[in-house]
Amino acid sequence: MSEKKMTSSRRHHLKSLVLSIAFGLMDVEAKQLVANKEAHMNEHCPVLDLPGSTQELQELCKKLNQQIDQVDEERYDLESKVAKSNKEIEDLKIKVVDLQGKFKKPALKKVRMSADAMLQALLGSKHKVSMDLRANLKQVKKEVKEEVGCRFRNASCLCLAVLPSS
Repeated sequence: MSEKKMTSSRRHHLKSLVLSIAFGLMDVEAKQLVANKEAHMNEHCPVLDLPGSTQELQELCKKLNQQIDQVDEERYDLESKVAKSNKEIEDLKIKVVDLQGKFKKPALKKVRMSADAMLQALLGSKHKVSMDLRANLKQVKKEVKEEVGCRFRNASCLCLAVLPSS
């Protein structure tokens, strides 16, 4: 059974319907989010009544500082739990890779860098090391090659004799 292709007008109509439904769902979700936020704020943050006397203001400040300390302790506990969980996840990922026995080698990039720049990158900017590679090379005497005729002239060969230069 062959599949019939959908006409462009039908496809466009269906696409516009899907988009309109999605926009409607997004609006409902945004309104729900705002309502949840307002409910949470009303529940956890009551309306602040500022007293007139300094004694009552100091008591209010102490109470607010205690609440801040409590929230900071909870935040610290949650952060430590998250850090511990992340570490466990990384360890488990490493164990899985070890059990599979497959290691992906990262693609290395070619880097054109002089020896001085490489040493500076390795040792840091504190150490100034200049490495002149040509200065460390040995001097080699050039050898002079001369052509010497062979006694077998009809063989038409040329023998090369190496004579040291003086």
